[in-house]
Amino acid sequence: MTSEQTTRRRIRLAIWTGAAAILLAAGAGALILRTDPLPAAPLASTIGEADIRSEFSLTDHTGRAVTEADFAGRWQLVFFGFTHCPDVCPTTLAYMAGVLDLLGPRADAVAPLFVTVDPARDTVPVMADYVSAFHPRLNGLTGTEAQVTDAAASFRTWYERVENETAPDGYMMAHAGHIYLMRPDGTFEAVFQEREQPPEDMATLISARMGAWGDR
Repeated sequence: MTSEQTTRRRIRLAIWTGAAAILLAAGAGALILRTDPLPAAPLASTIGEADIRSEFSLTDHTGRAVTEADFAGRWQLVFFGFTHCPDVCPTTLAYMAGVLDLLGPRADAVAPLFVTVDPARDTVPVMADYVSAFHPRLNGLTGTEAQVTDAAASFRTWYERVENETAPDGYMMAHAGHIYLMRPDGTFEAVFQEREQPPEDMATLISARMGAWGDR
């Protein structure tokens, strides 16, 4: 086994260990991990009135200070990750970009957000360069360590720095792999996982939920 494979195994183990407490508290479903195939899961999981909410004070990839209020009135697709991520992050962001394209005109009512869990390295210029590779409407959000911690707590997500001398700068970030769908008022609607359905199905589900919300 190579050192890179060993690193990934350790990160995945850390994710599963940390996820157990989160899933018991929030019931948010499984994490996305590149491991052996898991049993089939539903296309999306909902948590009813779980205390997951869009609340944050961060800086976007243009250097502008933003909060959840800047995206009020739009649905939010939110993913937490980092730019040095070797697999899950780029795969998930490319998946989100595909979903946005498939939504067609409905995508105008969606704000896609990529929140870093590695603000020490993911500065504004780094985020600007990274998100531009995926979709022109993708918002990259960074901030101080405290701001990122607070944002992650609002979404009930989890991440942890994992020291490894063979990784860039001597560490990697273990983190959850959810894609959160938040309503226009900032409350929780659903959580998706990239591996559980093709982008066409996720776009259809989001369109249906948007339609149901408009009928209220």
